[in-house]
Amino acid sequence: MKTILGKVISVCMIALLLTVAACETSMTKAPTTMTTTTEAITIAKIYEIAKQTSGFTWYKKSDALLVRNGKSGHIEAFQRTRLDATAAMMLDANGKVKEGSVFAEGSTIVKELVNADRTVNGYAVMIKRKADPSADADGWVWGYVTASGAERHPLSSKGNGCIGCHSIAGHIDRTLMNVSNP
Repeated sequence: MKTILGKVISVCMIALLLTVAACETSMTKAPTTMTTTTEAITIAKIYEIAKQTSGFTWYKKSDALLVRNGKSGHIEAFQRTRLDATAAMMLDANGKVKEGSVFAEGSTIVKELVNADRTVNGYAVMIKRKADPSADADGWVWGYVTASGAERHPLSSKGNGCIGCHSIAGHIDRTLMNVSNP
């Protein structure tokens, strides 16, 4: 009887260890954003983040394409914006950015830039990473890539070429979603 009980306990212990190991592995797989790392972000990582939709919240709680308006500096006919879980904490009950918000470290915002034929032309990505060498004075890293991942604007510019528009009246921590179509 002791031998059978010992074998059952051994099998149960092995099963428990395998379950714990599997959980740890699944919990450490690639994060959607780079909130805890200190390595400099790359265009390849910006593109990887831009392509992800899982774990993001759509601005105004909708993934509908919105028609570009005259206040947008992006030329594409349609746009839509999604925020990672950290950035989404700054959204109100209607899915709009709360007035006076300052996005937390690690916040990631992805704007899809969509042509008139409804094909994605590129992505504009903002990631709050104050210690990153590519961060601007407000802590944002500005990534701008084509649909295939090519750099449209250098990370090293620290948002030069973006900040002018992102400083217009009504911006909230350099975001313009409440001012112009996302």
